[in-house]
Amino acid sequence: MIIAFAGILTDAPAVMMQNLGLAHYNIRSGRELLEQLRDFYVSVVGLTVGPRPPLSSLGVWLYAAGRDVLHLSEMRDSEQRRTGSDLTFDHVAFNCVGADLFEERLKSRGIVYRRAVVPESGNVQLFFRDPAGNGVELNFSH
Repeated sequence: MIIAFAGILTDAPAVMMQNLGLAHYNIRSGRELLEQLRDFYVSVVGLTVGPRPPLSSLGVWLYAAGRDVLHLSEMRDSEQRRTGSDLTFDHVAFNCVGADLFEERLKSRGIVYRRAVVPESGNVQLFFRDPAGNGVELNFSH
């Protein structure tokens, strides 16, 4: 392939750039909250604990459909982290199946949530907060 760069022709291979999607997100907290978050994301959201490399900090990787999607890691002693979602980050969304069953799970655990239906697609969304106050959305295709 011949590429023109700044008026110079070259036969160097073209380099493609492409974002392949979100790999994972990370929540850092103290150990007690980290354990609460792990239990919440497993028992409420339906993620599973999976393999994690031997990193220098304590942590857990949580998986959905065989992919690590949430990393929980213990903050360093020198760190101070706020909880809640008063920052620009609003929520993370997970694709799920079984809206009615998830809704029953939230109700049975006394978790306050909001149900929404997306116009035109009819997709169902359940919005709620994790123990650190981070927004969580469960998204169900219609």
